[in-house]
Formats: sequence, structure tokens, C-alpha cells
Amino acid sequence: MMYKALLALSLLIGSQLATAQEDKYQEGVHFFKIDQVPAQTGAAYVEVTEIFSYACSHCNTFEPYMQSWKKKKADNVKLNRISVAFGRKSWEMMARGYIAAEMMGIVEESHIGMMDAIWKQGKKFRSMDELADFYSGFGVTRSAFIANFQSFAADSQLRKSQRDAQLFGITGTPSLVVNRKYRIVGNKDVPDFDAMLDVVDFLVAKEAVNLPSL
Repeated sequence: MMYKALLALSLLIGSQLATAQEDKYQEGVHFFKIDQVPAQTGAAYVEVTEIFSYACSHCNTFEPYMQSWKKKKADNVKLNRISVAFGRKSWEMMARGYIAAEMMGIVEESHIGMMDAIWKQGKKFRSMDELADFYSGFGVTRSAFIANFQSFAADSQLRKSQRDAQLFGITGTPSLVVNRKYRIVGNKDVPDFDAMLDVVDFLVAKEAVNLPSL
């Protein structure tokens, strides 16, 4: 009799904990459903997209949090970034530079370097040539950077990334998107960067349940 009572109590507590976990964050409060973009299906990973700009001081402050999260993320989580422009020519130039670095395979090395150059060293980038000078410090030639910066592939990727940011409903940076399905932004209910990333982890766990078995 005692065993049955303990078992029932254990099941009740487990059910309550599961419900509490499910209710930890709520749609429309802590995150927002993206309806305009087809959700990612069939992938063997959960995609987390960071929407940022090198011209955004909050993005610079957020970067150490993102780097720490990146080191701890599960192997089935893929990090993607969109350098957003919001129609500003100077931001578009920086976004195109990010894309060129990505195309040349140096973006992981150059990304923090660019943040530091702007926000710690006070550098200003006003032209493609100034960007070429910067990126040539990461093992590529100026001519290779310029060729990628001006390429049709960079044009296409820039248009796609800006279109995605618009469809995601992004109006400020930094913002995060999980699986092209959920948008997370800072607000009174998600008051700091740790909270934003905790919501991301919550949604990643939610989406990981639907990943195909290997």
C-alpha cells in the first residue's frame, strides 16, 4: 500500500515538473511565432540564427554571451548569423563584408576581430578598400576579398539574408531566431542576454524532439 502511494506521489511530482518546464516560457510573451516563413523540416539539426550588425553597440555587448553559448551548444544545433542592414547603406556595406568573409572561410576568425576593431579600437570603415585592408589581416589577399565582396554570389546572399530578416519580423538587434520558426527579442519579460539565451535553449530542446533519428 505504501509503495503504491509513493509511486503515485512520484508520478504526480514528475507530471508537475514536466508541466512547469513546458510552461516556463510562453509564446507571445517570451518568444513569438513566425508565420511568414516556412518552418525548417527534415534537417538533422536545430538552427539558431543571430541577427546582428557591426554598427550595433548592443550586439558588441552581446557577443561574449553568444560566444559562451556557442561553446556549450549541442552538436545538433547549428549557429547561423545574419548581418542586417535595415536599408542603411553603411550597414549594408558591413553586411556585405561579413558575407565575403563567410564565403572565404575566415568569418569565425574575423567576426570578433571586427567587433573589437570598431568598439574597442574605435576604427571607422567607410569604404570597400578599408574593409579589404582589415580582412587581409586574416590570411586572404585584398584582391580576393574585393572579388568576393563585389560578386554576384554576395549580391544574392545579401538579398536573401535581408529578406529573411524582414520575414522574421526583425526590427532591432541583437535578435535570435530558432529554426526559422520562433523569434526572441529583449523585452520586460526577457530582460537581459542571459534570459534571451535561456529562451533559446528552451526552444532548441522543444524543436530537438522532432529531429529525425540517426
